[in-house]
Amino acid sequence: MTTWYEGPLAAFDTETTGVDVETDRIVSAAVVVQDAPGTRPRITRWLVNPGVSVPEAATAVHGLTEEHLQHNGRWPAPVMFEIAEQLAEHAAMGRPLVVMNAPFDLTLLDRELRRHRASSLDRWFEASTLHVLDPRVLDKHLDRYRKGRRTLTDLCAHYGVTLEGAHDAAADALAALDVVRAVGRRFATRLERLTPAELHTLQATWHAAQARGLQAWFARSGSEETVSTDWPLRPELPAAA
Repeated sequence: MTTWYEGPLAAFDTETTGVDVETDRIVSAAVVVQDAPGTRPRITRWLVNPGVSVPEAATAVHGLTEEHLQHNGRWPAPVMFEIAEQLAEHAAMGRPLVVMNAPFDLTLLDRELRRHRASSLDRWFEASTLHVLDPRVLDKHLDRYRKGRRTLTDLCAHYGVTLEGAHDAAADALAALDVVRAVGRRFATRLERLTPAELHTLQATWHAAQARGLQAWFARSGSEETVSTDWPLRPELPAAA
C-alpha cells in the first residue's frame, strides 16, 4: 500500500504585496501537482495585477514590479475563482494540499475571494474536505528540539531538498512538496499509518500549541505581538463598529 507521502500531492504558494493577510494582495500564485516522487510535476501559474501599489520591499523579495504586473497581470476576480476551483478539484480527488505556513497563503486567498468574489474559501470545500499538509507545522512538531529557523529555505537545506528560484510561487510550492515527502520518509514510523485527514486534524492541534509557545516567548521578551492559534485558515475579523 502506497503511503500518503509517496502518493499524489498538490502544493500551493503565493507571492504578495506584503505580510498582512487582511490588507495585502496576491500578485502571483502557483499550484503544483505530482503523482509520485520523481515524476514530472504539472504546474499552473497565475500573475495578478492587484490593483494597488506594490511596495519596493515586496518587489525586492519576489522581483515583480508594479509596472510589470500592470502590463502582464490579470485582474484578481477571475484568478481567485480559478485558484479556488482548482484547489476544490484536488480536494474532490482526495489529493492532499501542501502549503508552507498555510494560515498565511490560505487566509490571503480567502480574503481575496471575499474582496473580489463576495465568497469565501470555505464555501469551495463544502462538498469535499480539504486536507492540508504544512511542512512548517510537521517539522516543528516532529523535530521540536532542533535549534534554528524553519523557513522554507532552512527546511530545504535540512532535508536535502533543492530550491531553485526561491520566492517564485511555483518553485516554492514544488520545494514545499518535496520537503513534505522528505519529512514523511524521515519520520515514517510516526506518520505512515496516519491518513491525510488524521494529519490535518493533528496539525491544527500542533499548530495551536506551537503558537501558544511562541506567544509566551513574546510575552517574556516584552513584545506585544500576538500569534494566532488558528490553522490552516484564520477566521474573518469582525467588522469594525
